[in-house]
Amino acid sequence: MPSGRYTLHDPHDGTVLCEERFRCAPGPTGWRYVAHRTTPDGAPAGRLDLALDDLGRPLRVEAAAGDWQVRGAALDGIRWVRTDPTGEHAREGHAPARAFTGTSPAFLVALARLLRPGPGAAARVRLVALTDPVLAPRTVDQAWSLTSSEDHHHPDAGTLAVHGYRVDDLATGESAAVHLTGDVVLAAPGVTLEELDGPPSAYDTLPLPAVEG
Repeated sequence: MPSGRYTLHDPHDGTVLCEERFRCAPGPTGWRYVAHRTTPDGAPAGRLDLALDDLGRPLRVEAAAGDWQVRGAALDGIRWVRTDPTGEHAREGHAPARAFTGTSPAFLVALARLLRPGPGAAARVRLVALTDPVLAPRTVDQAWSLTSSEDHHHPDAGTLAVHGYRVDDLATGESAAVHLTGDVVLAAPGVTLEELDGPPSAYDTLPLPAVEG
């Protein structure tokens, strides 16, 4: 069960936004990621509890930021409830999408598992993005493709299989490079892995083999 710390920063000017301390591991139904965020001065900045099934679909998403909370899951598309602490402003939402996304590195691992894109073959997907700082939901369209798969030696973790992905925002045309090893993000725009306690868990994000016959 790896645990560690990411620094999240503005991908344009490098301003540090928060730290995200996390634990994650495969489980009997798929994969789970739990994290807490703090601001640069140490104040609480939110939390995330994400549970996936064995195909990468969100069984449960619970996120909090500021005075807002979101609970959701994949059910006839994506459904969620966004609320304030009193419940006075609670609103239900639904979108014909396949998963959630957001600034947490957890969503990158989850989407790579869900889509399993092949080399050069873009997998298109509609998502519900929980946008900072108030977890406002909006739909976005992305395309993912596998760009590289290489083995890298780590002095503590041994040989790691590192997979590189290109992620395209289909509304803006912007592209991003994401590098994963198991269930840990090594590099992505706005994400820096600062600490890692234990090797990444085996978490296959490669295309499923074709079934003959």
